[in-house]
Amino acid sequence: MKTFEQLLDVYAELIVKVGVNVQPGQEVFINGATIEIASFVRLVAGKAYEAGASNVHVDWTDEALSRLKYEKAAEEVFTRFPEWETAKRNAFVNNGAAFISIISPNPDLLKGIDPRRIGNFQKASGQGLTEFRRALQSNKVSWTVVAASTKDWAEKVFPSLSGQDAIDKLWAAIFDSVRLHAEDPVKAWEEHNANLHKKVQLLNDRKIHKLHYKAPGTDLTVELNAKHTWVGAGSTNKDDVPFMANMPTEEVFTVPQRNGVNGYVSSTKPLSYGGNIIDRFKLTFEEGRIVKVEAEEGQDILQQLVDTDEGSHYLGEVALVPHESPISQSGVLFLNTLFDENASNHLAIGNGYAFNIEDGKSMSLEELTEHGVNSSITHVDFMIGSAEMDIDGILRDGSSLPIFRKGNWAI
Repeated sequence: MKTFEQLLDVYAELIVKVGVNVQPGQEVFINGATIEIASFVRLVAGKAYEAGASNVHVDWTDEALSRLKYEKAAEEVFTRFPEWETAKRNAFVNNGAAFISIISPNPDLLKGIDPRRIGNFQKASGQGLTEFRRALQSNKVSWTVVAASTKDWAEKVFPSLSGQDAIDKLWAAIFDSVRLHAEDPVKAWEEHNANLHKKVQLLNDRKIHKLHYKAPGTDLTVELNAKHTWVGAGSTNKDDVPFMANMPTEEVFTVPQRNGVNGYVSSTKPLSYGGNIIDRFKLTFEEGRIVKVEAEEGQDILQQLVDTDEGSHYLGEVALVPHESPISQSGVLFLNTLFDENASNHLAIGNGYAFNIEDGKSMSLEELTEHGVNSSITHVDFMIGSAEMDIDGILRDGSSLPIFRKGNWAI
């Protein structure tokens, strides 16, 4: 049995070698890291330097200061995004840096804050980071999103525990999700990557025209882009260097036709967004556009999300994850999209990924739009899967193909 310190060391190495696959002489940009996990961030930075990184830059965050800002800062602060923040990220992209997001959010951080402030800042940051996010969403650079355990998050996930006990249990759940207990975690990820790509190939061979989702509270038809391609697990950047965008990951996903979504869909897990929880919500679509928003918790925050821009009224991603996935079977509700989306079929409000259509990486924004790929300054996944969900693939000849039955793969 590995000790906790040994597991942390293996995790940090996995992030560097499999997550972003740092190359000699490459810069590394770490963002999202709270000061509470400083020792782990230093461990990751050390592994990056050992792999040959020329420089590791860390953008630190402090949740207490973030809360104070939303409570006390001037109103206009939330309507603009600093130009120097935009320039900094774009400079690292232009230098071919690898980007590591280490998340450990408190789902209730901004509970009680005026939803307009949250919505304004989400919109301003989305506009300011448009070029940066498109670089990631087109896989121009290597990037990965991983997690670290913190007190507020851990106590929310495991409310019967407190302090270090909760933190340790969340670390254990994170380690399980990223296959750290395998004899050779790197090899385990290579095998997992290969298995997901088998599903990708199977779906791409079928050339599905539409997906029809049926479940309690859901009756939704999603037309797929005529040039859509399914992807999953590992990707490659513009220099053909492989990387793993999410750790963990259990999904295969593609892009819908912007105007081809009709019906209604209900959430099956809470969505943590903007420091608030949105739960038990339902969205209704007509010709791709969200025309009705209903939520038992977080209605105002959800409406702010949908109203971010014109593109946030449409979908940018459809993703398939079996109910029997390891994260789902763990029974842990992480209240964090990185994990919960890998326990459930999900959809994403907002921007579509360029690499999800043939030759999309080489297309301009205008060309992607012409091909029916949605464009938005936001991209937010929400969970819709359950053990009661059936999904049929409708082929272009009108025939039907079972894709999911009772929440799991039928192909």
